[in-house]
Amino acid sequence: MAIQECFLFLFCIFLALLARFDAVKPMHYSMPFNRTLFPAGFTFGAGSAAYQSEGAASIDGRGPSIWDTFTKNHPEKIWDRKSGEVADDFYHRYKDDIQIMKRLGLNSFRFSMSWSRLLPKGKLSGGVNPLGVKFYNNVINELLINGMTPFVTLFHWDLPQALEDEYGGFLSSKIVKDFQDYSDFCFKTFGDRVKHWATMNEPYSYSNNGYNGGTFAPGRCSSYMGNCTAGDSSTEPYIVAHNLLLSHAVAVKIYKTKYQAYQKGQIGITIVTNWFIPKSANSVADQKAVYRMLDFLFGWFADPIIHGDYPQTMRTLVGNRLPKFTAAQSNMLKGSIDFLGVNYYTTNYAAHTLHAVRVNMSYSTDPQVTPSTALNGIPIGTPTPLSWLFIYPKGIKELMLYIKDKYNNPPIYITENGLADANNESLSIEEARKDGLRIKYYHLHLSNLLDAIKEGVNVKGYYGWSFFDDFEWDAGYTVRFGMIYVDCKNNLKRYLKYSAYWFQRFLLH
Repeated sequence: MAIQECFLFLFCIFLALLARFDAVKPMHYSMPFNRTLFPAGFTFGAGSAAYQSEGAASIDGRGPSIWDTFTKNHPEKIWDRKSGEVADDFYHRYKDDIQIMKRLGLNSFRFSMSWSRLLPKGKLSGGVNPLGVKFYNNVINELLINGMTPFVTLFHWDLPQALEDEYGGFLSSKIVKDFQDYSDFCFKTFGDRVKHWATMNEPYSYSNNGYNGGTFAPGRCSSYMGNCTAGDSSTEPYIVAHNLLLSHAVAVKIYKTKYQAYQKGQIGITIVTNWFIPKSANSVADQKAVYRMLDFLFGWFADPIIHGDYPQTMRTLVGNRLPKFTAAQSNMLKGSIDFLGVNYYTTNYAAHTLHAVRVNMSYSTDPQVTPSTALNGIPIGTPTPLSWLFIYPKGIKELMLYIKDKYNNPPIYITENGLADANNESLSIEEARKDGLRIKYYHLHLSNLLDAIKEGVNVKGYYGWSFFDDFEWDAGYTVRFGMIYVDCKNNLKRYLKYSAYWFQRFLLH
């Protein structure tokens, strides 16, 4: 084993050298590229989410979430018709997995808490699950014992099914009080050790995929948008997003008023966006389309939490279908972060699209923009196994500069960044571990992120997505985002991919 690992280490050095020739700015590689180039105290971690990795979905008191129901009732919407029932079995293997994190040199692990594992009925009045509390206490303590910082997301899309059944989940304003109570419980129970909280992950994905396209739980959309039995793609994404934002605001308020002074932690939110460039560089309409698309994807959530209201473009184009904040709600939202989590994967072209008459209105048509991934048949970046994900490293730098200029340069954590391999079962594990494309992706994105930091962007940390191969929502197990290979055919055995060795070298040398 020692000889094999030595070979892998040397091979990763070779791959890293090759990656230098593909760099956008080769000057970075005249010196060793490692963590020492980043600011002192900069966090390097990796992440996953509860439903994607924990497994143990039906044991030890955990209540069902909407993803349990969705994968059971609509298996046709999951590419391989599978679920997170077992996933990576992190629930039983967390100690060994944390040892791998330590071995790689990671100094933080980003994970989410399963709301229904802690509160099976979604409410405090429905009872607390002591085994769920014990599990998260164990994970947090194990991370701390091994010198790693827990970075905890309260809500990563796995809403308790009980709340969906009772009042429609985030379609109802009743969710705000229940989210407040759940957050309060987590701060009180774990906040003595957790110092980095994100209220939620990608509210855009939850609102758009769950209520516009219907590809995520709970699978609602208009009939003209997809195969859904119920929903309204013209209104529900906005209602859900509104209640997500208000839930974020009350959680932040309770943390700051009850806990932050003595727990001395920080709280924020994680937002996802692509970067965009005009389809036609000389078209003023396409240039405007870029910023309109950024408003509808990123600004939809960033503007309320920074400025207290939705972007003007959304208010104009969506009209009375876009809910309004009261003055009190706006004041509660404005400035409701200590840091901003940003998930970035890829870049699209944006072309202005005029919808003179919109019969079938939806979130998708409201921006009046057509995103695309190719120009004259040429991909926007290096293709990957996912049709939507092309490697465009400059996009992360441009996005950081955009946030710096428009949103007052908040402290930023890159909370997700990575790419997927296809789950090619014809490959041996040894071949599947040779993920040179991922090494290139990490290398070039970290390089561009470093450029942004040098230009004054206040970036505090970077989390690769993901730590291990896991259940990737509607894609199931057909793709592998991890730097750790999980053998689903052999007791979920873990293997370090070459990118893990590259990351280890980056962090420890």
